[in-house]
Amino acid sequence: MKLTRTIMGMNISVEIADRRKHKDALAKVFGHFAYVDGKFSTYKKESEISRINRGEIKESEYSPDMLAVLSLAEKTRKETSGYFDIRASDGKLDPSGIVKGWAIKTAADILSGDGYDNFYINAGGDIEARGVNQKGEPWKIGIRNPFSPEKEIIKVVSLGGDTGKNGMATSGTYARGSHIYNPQKRDDSLSEIVSVTVIGPDAYEADRFATAAFAMGPFGIYFLEKLKGFEGYMVDRRGIATFTSNFEKFSNNDRSPETFSSAASSNAAAREAALGEAGQGQAPRGKFSSTGRRRN
Repeated sequence: MKLTRTIMGMNISVEIADRRKHKDALAKVFGHFAYVDGKFSTYKKESEISRINRGEIKESEYSPDMLAVLSLAEKTRKETSGYFDIRASDGKLDPSGIVKGWAIKTAADILSGDGYDNFYINAGGDIEARGVNQKGEPWKIGIRNPFSPEKEIIKVVSLGGDTGKNGMATSGTYARGSHIYNPQKRDDSLSEIVSVTVIGPDAYEADRFATAAFAMGPFGIYFLEKLKGFEGYMVDRRGIATFTSNFEKFSNNDRSPETFSSAASSNAAAREAALGEAGQGQAPRGKFSSTGRRRN
């Protein structure tokens, strides 16, 4: 059973492959996302994060979930040498670069805690996939062409099952415009890279490092190469894809994904692959050449 709702300003889809009743479980998951939106949205005047930014709540009064997310954000800032930073130049906090992945992961934990083993959650293109699909196979996730996100996918990868990876997130500017910045050089336009997709142990881990890698620009793929337990796929403005050494282990030749990893919300997309043979070179937008980075 699959159900989609619009929460947090994006489409959120949940599909459960277990053969049991899902109605109450789905309601609980969507209720969790509504709770997260109400607490962490910087667009909601009465959210906890908005009240914190107005100085209305002391740190000693922060909720446990707010303390948890802010602690995770600080951990990520240190792990990325400051390339992930939720504090803006005006001193206000914006945890949106980490809270979506955290919300997906905690929602997946709710389903697992209720005894569900096989499901995926897609929130605005960031995904947690556990167990297997209706066919008993790992979930297949499509990566959109950032130059034509509504018409084309460029890779299909497998998550869940025996892959050892349950999370996938994509950061990019093609759907939401320029919403990511380089905290170390705030006037950096980040124009060299159009999308970064990260595969990791869960959606929270993939999301936070996708944001940081994008902020690093062309060097982000090298950061991901050295990051144990993660794989990355980066597309630059020329249409050249660069991926980490073991990314292809998760690539799937079946061009019929159940869902999509994208900086955009999930809409219908054509099942056309556009990756060329390995080896770097100029490629027109919408058609990709690729180069693999190998560890020495």
